Amino acid sequence: MTAVDVVIMAAGKGVRMKSRLPKVLHRLAGRALLQHVLGCVETLSARRVVVVTGNGAAQVEAAVAAWRQPGKPGPLFARQEPQLGTGHAVQQAVPLLPDDGTTLILNGDVPLVEPATLQGLLDASAGGRLALLSVEMPDPAGYGRILRTGDAVRAIVEHKDASADERAIREVYTGFMAVPNALLKGWLGRLTNDNAQKEYYLTDIVKMAVEDGAKVVAVKTADKVQVDGVNSPLQLAELERAFQLRQARALMERGVRIADPARFDLRGALEVAQDVEIDINCVFEGKVQLGEGVNVGANCVIANAIIEAGAVIHPFTHIDGEKLGVRIGEGAFVGPFARLRPGAQLGPEVHVGNFVEIKNSTLARGAKANHLAYLGDATVGERVNYGAGSITANYDGANKHRTVIEDDVHIGSNSVLVAPVTIGRGGTVGASSTITKDTPAGALSVARGKQVSIPDWERPKKAPK
Repeated sequence: MTAVDVVIMAAGKGVRMKSRLPKVLHRLAGRALLQHVLGCVETLSARRVVVVTGNGAAQVEAAVAAWRQPGKPGPLFARQEPQLGTGHAVQQAVPLLPDDGTTLILNGDVPLVEPATLQGLLDASAGGRLALLSVEMPDPAGYGRILRTGDAVRAIVEHKDASADERAIREVYTGFMAVPNALLKGWLGRLTNDNAQKEYYLTDIVKMAVEDGAKVVAVKTADKVQVDGVNSPLQLAELERAFQLRQARALMERGVRIADPARFDLRGALEVAQDVEIDINCVFEGKVQLGEGVNVGANCVIANAIIEAGAVIHPFTHIDGEKLGVRIGEGAFVGPFARLRPGAQLGPEVHVGNFVEIKNSTLARGAKANHLAYLGDATVGERVNYGAGSITANYDGANKHRTVIEDDVHIGSNSVLVAPVTIGRGGTVGASSTITKDTPAGALSVARGKQVSIPDWERPKKAPK
């Protein structure tokens, strides 16, 4: 087996993005373009990965370092300053590459290439050949054309340097190549900038390889999406939709009913059981699990959550577990317009209704908070009914405190439970009460001002103008 090194070119300015953010850090499906490429490379068991940075180098390198998984080595970096073309970019990586092995050259703004495609390119190189990845474009403008004599590749000509006949060729070079390190280093040392752009083109090594008698092969992919790059916001949006449609189709092939694949967004990992239904305009982020028969209504945003079998998420619900996660039990009902924050743990058959917010709280089986309420840092027992407009006052300005509501408690509407406090089993809190002390089991607790009625009261009147 030939050792594999990877060079990812990520130095470009991305002028057409019209953004201060380096192009490779723009996001597709919730992850930076370069992050997609690095994720694909992880599957290849490469000996080393070199990211060539230039524009916004410090920002790009900091982002890559932040993505690194604990315990795993991160990529190496080579700076290209100034940016003098693709050949010049790879030249900056040469000191970091051993003399043996094969280098796989990729672009950091081409995010959707798949591992099998890269492995096929490495297989075609076979440790001794220059292997290029090509694709046929209906409109090849701007791409380097593959020039062949029969099946043999003899050169790549850049669009700006191509003749009219050469521009009519639709097979183009994608920017991906696999080449033996020893040969690559020799060819890079011979590059010149004798061209219209006065740049050092990596593609010129193809002509050198032919002159040196090295075999050059082109592996053609029929999947254009895998090799599409991002140079403008329009291209980014087009690639986003193409990618999301692929994900939607893959889920539907597994039995998920998605109301409209064109209005579906997955920006993380989604695990699904049988008979899941997802309505329009739903966004899934982070890691989400949907159990058997889960129904997700329209316009929901769900991140880092486990939703168990039979649960119904009504429209316009926002769930974000962040690091603590959110869990929703079997047969629970959530929404519409509910918000579940990190640490929300709902048991089976819990009901959380419209405009209810829950954070770092557990609700046991059958508990209900149906309208206009807040539960923060609370432990709620079975069959509790939590009235409309009620809140747990969990923050004293410096520290968070916990509220415990035991089984079968009824909290009247518009009540305030000032933590730390425990509401005893089977107790009732009268509407509009402010509870600051623990209440005994089975008791009615009322804490509010006495009602006063003043007869014949005249309201204030506006002064005449």
